[in-house]
Amino acid sequence: MRREGSALNGVGVVLLKELSDHLTSVLMRVCEVLIVLLAFAALYFTIQQVKETTAEDQFLFLRLFTRASEGIPITFVLLLSWFFVPILAIVLGFDSVSSEHNRRTLSRVLAQPIYRDALLFGKFAAGLLTISFSLVALWLLVIGLGLLRLGVPPNAEETARAFIFLLVTIAYAGVWLALAMLSSIIFRSAATAAFVAFGLWLLLTFLWPWFLAPMVANVVAPLDPGYTALGLPTPENIEWIKILSRLSPSTLYNEIALVLLNPDDVSARSLGTIYLTQLQGAARGALPLGQSLIIAWPDIVALVAGTIVLFTIGYTAFQRQEVRA
Repeated sequence: MRREGSALNGVGVVLLKELSDHLTSVLMRVCEVLIVLLAFAALYFTIQQVKETTAEDQFLFLRLFTRASEGIPITFVLLLSWFFVPILAIVLGFDSVSSEHNRRTLSRVLAQPIYRDALLFGKFAAGLLTISFSLVALWLLVIGLGLLRLGVPPNAEETARAFIFLLVTIAYAGVWLALAMLSSIIFRSAATAAFVAFGLWLLLTFLWPWFLAPMVANVVAPLDPGYTALGLPTPENIEWIKILSRLSPSTLYNEIALVLLNPDDVSARSLGTIYLTQLQGAARGALPLGQSLIIAWPDIVALVAGTIVLFTIGYTAFQRQEVRA
């Protein structure tokens, strides 16, 4: 049967309906309150430590994102990477399609002049827009608390870097939202979809980059006894660990954050292994914003590509599913 009209006819209707459901749901409001409270607590202790930094620091405002408070070795960036963004995205996406199956409403929706394409695009756009609202509010909260507590306004480059970091965070949320929606499409049970989505979050965020990637790297590029005897890491092994770890979205996001928010850090001048010989003759000082973007660009493209791949897999699976009344 040939389609009539655009495949995206009805995206706006689905988007507004889903957006209204997300913004008024109790679960979403509880998650937002918890995120704001935890972020406020983390920023409060971080600001106390940043205030001890001299005002001559060119990137004083960026330290709010990257400086860990005393006794709590977790930065605001790590809280976003490990907990806030993935959990919020999974909460919004794990039952986006499975709930329609369970309530027997999917056939009624598709009986209207709305194609499956529009339904899926609308649900994804509504989820990503909801997360964007939360992240923008959180970003403004960080800027506002920094202005209030530090008493020093951010300069133009700090503002630009923080804004690009916000856009990257939204792209990072898109990966987890697409993954959660994929689980919701494959599994009809919302509990199973949530279990799988959170399991993949634990695997990709903690188990893979910390344990599994080094184990696989040791098989592909075994440790050199010569380097081990000197107490040095094997260069090939380190390179393989970095390559394999980048299969995790959190690793890509943390590398981008390192480059964007630490322009004066030597380790932010490359996403690969930096050797002492490479630093000889290197210009000192902070990297310009353009150079930081060039370094972080491959990881940014990888995040966007991961979202597209996951959404395409879910889209294909959803198109082939049988919908019964």
